[in-house]
Amino acid sequence: MKTLFKKHPWMLFHILFLFIIVGVCFLGPLFYQQDYRSQNLCLGAQAPSLEHPCGTDILGRDVLARLLYGGRLSIFIGTSASLIAIIIGIIVGSIAGLMGGNTDRFLMRLIDIIYPLPFTLIIILIMSLGGRHLSLLIFAIGCFNWLTLARMIRGQVLCLKNSTFVQSAQCLGQTSFGIWRKHIFPNLMSILFVYGTLLIPNIILEEAFISFLGLGVQPPMSSWGTLIFDGAKEMESAPWLLIFPCLFFSLTLVSLNFLGDHFRDALAPNRKMLQR
Repeated sequence: MKTLFKKHPWMLFHILFLFIIVGVCFLGPLFYQQDYRSQNLCLGAQAPSLEHPCGTDILGRDVLARLLYGGRLSIFIGTSASLIAIIIGIIVGSIAGLMGGNTDRFLMRLIDIIYPLPFTLIIILIMSLGGRHLSLLIFAIGCFNWLTLARMIRGQVLCLKNSTFVQSAQCLGQTSFGIWRKHIFPNLMSILFVYGTLLIPNIILEEAFISFLGLGVQPPMSSWGTLIFDGAKEMESAPWLLIFPCLFFSLTLVSLNFLGDHFRDALAPNRKMLQR
């Protein structure tokens, strides 16, 4: 690990920065006593001050408290939807790689058919028809982000399936699931970690766009996307309502993307496969 950080020193910086962001979002409300739901219509939109470091919105709610709660929600949505996408990608890619033949061809053609579809528009349609529920939003986003991972997993499984240690396990009578669990899955962890690191910011960005359209997280809950949407409407009269959410949102996404790039660079043997 020390050698890894010496070769990629910025990796440690981005890891620490993300720990700080996550820690502030999840632990900050324990020390910062302002309630993100508390309204003070008499106060209205006030510029940043000592009492309200990021100002207040038009309803008199503390912006920093809403940013911390919104960060919790955005990170939760990004992580949960990524986990759903990774699980589906692992299952489909592993089945295609291990089974081969008609099963492999069917699953790959299915991916080829689904891949060109406008996922964001489909998710917006699902949210419009199915109701604006947080669980539906997470499930819908997760179910449309597994295609690339499934292809990557399939390619790696095909390579590992023809390796000597897997063929030896087959000769010893191990089942396909046993071979996958003991010999193949551990070799997929590096791909999953790198892909997950790159997928989370994409999903957070997608959720922000859907929430920006008013179809994502609903009041009184707030995510960074909804805060940006609210701030954009008051950009001229209260610019801090847009500046602070965009700052938190941008720094987190940039750090996650750079961290994913660093991990990809550190895994040189798998880099070509990850870029397919």
